[in-house]
Amino acid sequence: MRKLVLTAALALGLAVPASADLPTGAQAPLFTTQAALAGQKYGFNLRSALAKGPVVLYFYPKAFTKGCTLEANAFAEAIPEFKALGATVVGLSNDDIETLKRFSTEECRDAFAVGVASRRIVEAYDVALVRNGQDTGVTSRTSYVIAQSGEIVMVHSDMDYSDHVRKTLEEVRMLAS
Repeated sequence: MRKLVLTAALALGLAVPASADLPTGAQAPLFTTQAALAGQKYGFNLRSALAKGPVVLYFYPKAFTKGCTLEANAFAEAIPEFKALGATVVGLSNDDIETLKRFSTEECRDAFAVGVASRRIVEAYDVALVRNGQDTGVTSRTSYVIAQSGEIVMVHSDMDYSDHVRKTLEEVRMLAS
């Protein structure tokens, strides 16, 4: 069914992920990047975040667009539950750090960090978004749950933002039990 949907999307010229993302069971590529939390710039390091517990790493196409704003709002509302389970949430896009500083305050409600998805990070996580066979320069909407060991335990890639928070929270709950 997924192949049929992707084929139809390509035929219509819609944006689809460049490939199938990283699989569950793979080791998450480690990275550092510029990030913003509550409007303040800092260096995010995945290895350091994993030392504290599981990480929900979600890629989104562009700050301040409708779907990305609604997704950020939903993650912000769920942050107390993620924190209670010892999980860190971080969103990544190819927006510049000044945009992310604003987005972290206005839409992420100072609740979680958002960082710069460099070309290297986008390639490592296999989340480039293509349209008509061309890389759009933005990422697909893909969420990864990464266990403290660094193993990817869940991947959810869907341009509809609505299930990303629910599905990642369910997976974090399973890790905690």
